[in-house]
Amino acid sequence: MGIFSRFSDIINSNINALLDKAEDPQKMVRLIIQEMEDTLVEVRSTSAKTIAEKKELSRRVARMEAEAKEWENKAELALNKGREDLARSALVEQAKATESVDAVKAELAHVEDHIAKLQEETSQLQEKLADAKARQKAILMRHDAASTRLNVKRKLDTSRVDDALSRFESYERKIDGLEAELESYDMGKKSLSDEIADLEQDTKIDDQLAALKAKMDSGKKKEAKK
Repeated sequence: MGIFSRFSDIINSNINALLDKAEDPQKMVRLIIQEMEDTLVEVRSTSAKTIAEKKELSRRVARMEAEAKEWENKAELALNKGREDLARSALVEQAKATESVDAVKAELAHVEDHIAKLQEETSQLQEKLADAKARQKAILMRHDAASTRLNVKRKLDTSRVDDALSRFESYERKIDGLEAELESYDMGKKSLSDEIADLEQDTKIDDQLAALKAKMDSGKKKEAKK
């Protein structure tokens, strides 16, 4: 099973659990990122162990190849000494060593293929994790904005707002009544400033009346001279 299929199972199980409990989506986003980070750590640990295993297999291959070469040298030595029987036995051991080398090389090839896949999947997971972190802030901001707007909408759709506005209008009417009552007490009463202003107005009218009389007298005198 690849890390992504296993990771997908982990994420899906947690998402389903969150949805069942109607959990906060912010927690879900953080959980997904945390699961990705934990999986990445686990994969890197597995990769390190696999690379160590590869190194050990490579050393085994080198030792076994050296052993096979040594048996070949022993077979040549036996033939040079006229001991064909010993040479045959040495070649049998060389064949065994060579078979072991081939078996270990096959295992090594499998490990190398596994490492290559792990590296590829790790790179993909790192890219997905970076993308998730980049999108996390935007997702949370959208969630907060939507939640705030929804909360406002719910409050506006309730009767509490209408009741508050009705009480507000009632208070305004009461204040209007108090102001009207205050104005009724002041009706017919003049302040010192009002009385002085009236005197100034009377003076202006007297001056205008005198000017009008003078004009009319001047006109009459002109008529009488004619």
